[in-house]
Amino acid sequence: MQIDLTPFRRAFLDESAEHVAALEEGLLRLESQPEDSELLSSIFRAAHSVKGGAGSFGFEDVARFTHVVENLLDRMRNGLLRAERSLVDLLLRANDVLKCLLEAARAKEYGQPAAAACDTRAIEAELQQRLGAPQAHEASAPSVTASAAESPTSSSVWRIEFAPHADFFRTGADPLLLLRELAGLGRVVSIEAEVQALPAWDEFDPEVCHLAWRLELESSATLAELNDVFLFSSDDARVAIQPRGAARAEAPSVDALPSSAASAPAQGVAPAASAAQRRSGAESASIRVSVEKVDQLINVIGELVIAQSMVADVVNNFTPERVGQLREAVLAVERNTRDLQERVMAVRMVPIGSIFSRFPRIVRDLAAQLGKEVRLELEGEETELDKGVVEKISDPLTHLIRNSLDHGIEPPLERERCGKPREGVVRLRALTEGGSVFVEIADDGAGLNTERIRAKALEKGLMRPDDNWSQEQIHQLIFQPAFSTAATVSDVSGRGVGMDVVKKNVESLGGAVAIHSTRGEGARFRIKLPLTLAILDGLSLSVGGQIFILPLVSIVESFRPRAASLKTLLSGGEVALVRGQTLPLLRAHRLLGIEGAQTDPTKALLAIVESDGRRVALLVDELCGQSQVVIKNLDANFRRVEGVMGATIMGDGRVALILDVPGLIRLSEGATSTLALA
Repeated sequence: MQIDLTPFRRAFLDESAEHVAALEEGLLRLESQPEDSELLSSIFRAAHSVKGGAGSFGFEDVARFTHVVENLLDRMRNGLLRAERSLVDLLLRANDVLKCLLEAARAKEYGQPAAAACDTRAIEAELQQRLGAPQAHEASAPSVTASAAESPTSSSVWRIEFAPHADFFRTGADPLLLLRELAGLGRVVSIEAEVQALPAWDEFDPEVCHLAWRLELESSATLAELNDVFLFSSDDARVAIQPRGAARAEAPSVDALPSSAASAPAQGVAPAASAAQRRSGAESASIRVSVEKVDQLINVIGELVIAQSMVADVVNNFTPERVGQLREAVLAVERNTRDLQERVMAVRMVPIGSIFSRFPRIVRDLAAQLGKEVRLELEGEETELDKGVVEKISDPLTHLIRNSLDHGIEPPLERERCGKPREGVVRLRALTEGGSVFVEIADDGAGLNTERIRAKALEKGLMRPDDNWSQEQIHQLIFQPAFSTAATVSDVSGRGVGMDVVKKNVESLGGAVAIHSTRGEGARFRIKLPLTLAILDGLSLSVGGQIFILPLVSIVESFRPRAASLKTLLSGGEVALVRGQTLPLLRAHRLLGIEGAQTDPTKALLAIVESDGRRVALLVDELCGQSQVVIKNLDANFRRVEGVMGATIMGDGRVALILDVPGLIRLSEGATSTLALA
């Protein structure tokens, strides 16, 4: 029977991303904790997990490269190499190559074009050089008397007895893959299979393992390296490894082996890593769901089934007297459906820490490149967001952090002259407020230079000399395309590309970016994000008989205006006076090209909406009520429409467009410009 290993290979590629992330995180911690033996062991286990899985599923280039990395980590683990900065740098670069190899393997597995070729030769040569050139303290270390079993100086012959438990196959393991990995460590002198436990053909169960193996292997590998082959199978099998010539242990009887995987590993075999250690981290192609969330889903589904049975019973035996019971049953279905919706959405929620974990490496490398001393502080990694939002916020955060290091944090000598510590601080923080998540990137650097931004804006014609803009409005200009105040262009920034992408990406998620800066003290960028991209709390409104949805988070208030509060400007534009504040008045029917709408503002309604700190008054016919709607992507099914973020299907079957407030403001600015030119 041919077994399709495709699901297992893809599961390995998903889990390998976790191991690579754990490798990077562990190596960054190792710089400040070089003597932490447990940390070194966890780094080694992560590398070994990738190597073992890659070898098992045919990713030979990954297995070969990771084997070299593993050898270097093993020398560090045994105290033969010190975890100095240059060595950690080398291992971090090796981890980058390993990421590239895994991404290429993933692209091939899914039939996608590879992003880039992975050249392992240069980094592998450096790794081999480190392996072949021990440090001075290693050469002068006192000799340790060890048997051939612990540290053979030449090839030795090992006797290995391997007896899987009866349910070995049910765990997804393959004994032949382990035997092949052993054969890759040396020359198999002899091998025999124990077949005494094989049942009669009519009693044969293909899901039960009845065999055991004995082999002799000539290899220069150490006992620890041989044990590592069975690192993740020791709970599912009996393993004994001895040098040839030692007293031979009684061969384990397969009949006597327990069917469960709970027996202790043989002496000398390293214990298997826990599931938590093997599966820590975040996944990119799948979502890891806690048992608690699954249990809650099952409970809600049970309640929904009961409510549905109540409705069916009333409908099948309906009488006028049972109208009250029908109403109660329908309300129960509605209540449980909403609860089910919330539970299902919770399944898509993942910690933002899966993105935050990328930035310590970015800050470390970029600070070294810029010659600055920077410390990254993380807070709120456990804050949960929709998986789609988490994946799309990575690039904006990367741009902002790179700008903080390049433009915000001053060089150490300049900080000392300003009375600051040599080491700058960048803080990355996430928190939940109301129905939104806020992500803040703050630094204690020089802050934004308002005068320089204003001068650049005047030079580019983005504002006039007589414009009396607030500091916040001027700071928002850094999000304009091709806007930069940098005197020189560097590899990091200075071309004016990046900040406009930040704003566009955040707005595409239905979010917004605010800036708070104090000259000489630092700057803080505050990103507001929705909890999920699938469900939206909105306000239904009518314009010319058509229904639209306005996101609730964008609405400040709504009211029917009086004639005295409405003014027409000489340029043709309209404004509304709201509590002493002058707000641009946008007529929704004009922006959206709808006929038959109410044109008298005193008989219509004004909805005050806000975006990027700007407030405008949107004129609509009437407000119909608040509701939760499911967002459907308009781009995929039709095309992108300015001022519209998506669509939804209402309870009566009609399609309603969901308005995009920043897009509506851009539409109004375009209309105003056209009017002024005319």
